[in-house]
Amino acid sequence: MESEGPIGRMKLSKTLGLGEGTTRTLVRHLEKEGLIKSSKAGIVLTDSGRNLHSNLKSKIAERIGIQQSSLTIGPFNVAIVVKEVAGAIKSGLEQRDAAIMIGAMGATTLIFSNGKLKMPPVNEDASRKAPTMCKELVSKLKPQEGDVIVIGSASNKLAAELGAIAAAIETLKVANKMGKAD
Repeated sequence: MESEGPIGRMKLSKTLGLGEGTTRTLVRHLEKEGLIKSSKAGIVLTDSGRNLHSNLKSKIAERIGIQQSSLTIGPFNVAIVVKEVAGAIKSGLEQRDAAIMIGAMGATTLIFSNGKLKMPPVNEDASRKAPTMCKELVSKLKPQEGDVIVIGSASNKLAAELGAIAAAIETLKVANKMGKAD
């Protein structure tokens, strides 16, 4: 909506890969929250929606598709960096559950600390299990100290991407409640 301007419900449904009923429900919820408004021209973001979009873009940096490895559970995997939220990670189960609720197979959570990707809750060095993938994640996503990488896994690319986004948003929600993210 931000980049294309007004968008019709049918086009939004196709873009998101969702059914019309699901899209209608989503639109209703977003309108109720004051994030979008609908008119004959289509659906657009409100000022609040644009502010939220801008905030999310500043915290959810980069996303890439990656190969399956011993750290992932599905044939399709998408990794996303979430900036400065390591303190919001408990066990990684919250991110996994958020991904599953959106239709992914699950999510893997990695914390960038002291130059390494670590798996919560034991902070084991992830490069011991998947050295090639960890090198790729660090070189392509360029995480900084305290960043989190969530990897959505699914049977198709769209579900993997949506799973990663859901896991990232769940992480930001926890961080906001803790006062660790703006």
